[in-house]
Amino acid sequence: MQNLDELYNLVKERQNNPKKGSYTDYLFSEGLDKILKKVGEESIEVIVAAKNPGKKRGDGELVYESADLLYHLCVLWAQQDVTFDQIKGELAKREGLMSQFKDRPEIKDL
Repeated sequence: MQNLDELYNLVKERQNNPKKGSYTDYLFSEGLDKILKKVGEESIEVIVAAKNPGKKRGDGELVYESADLLYHLCVLWAQQDVTFDQIKGELAKREGLMSQFKDRPEIKDL
């Protein structure tokens, strides 16, 4: 099983040692705009999968699209020199703080 650390490290390895013809190499070759476009597309696909569970992969559609989004986020982080450890550190700083934000307005009617 691959975890996010392994995925991020693989993406960084491909960034530093491109494998010609790979999708990861294609994204890095195309640059930030292409990577951002893919993150946006995958984000929308996650939302659509969550709102429409009857799609071709059934309940697996959300899982499939979420995996795509996480991969593309790893590519974006690598492109922008953000480490996965920085992301984990930010999440760790938020631990236990969610209750402090209970008065934030809820997003409704997506």
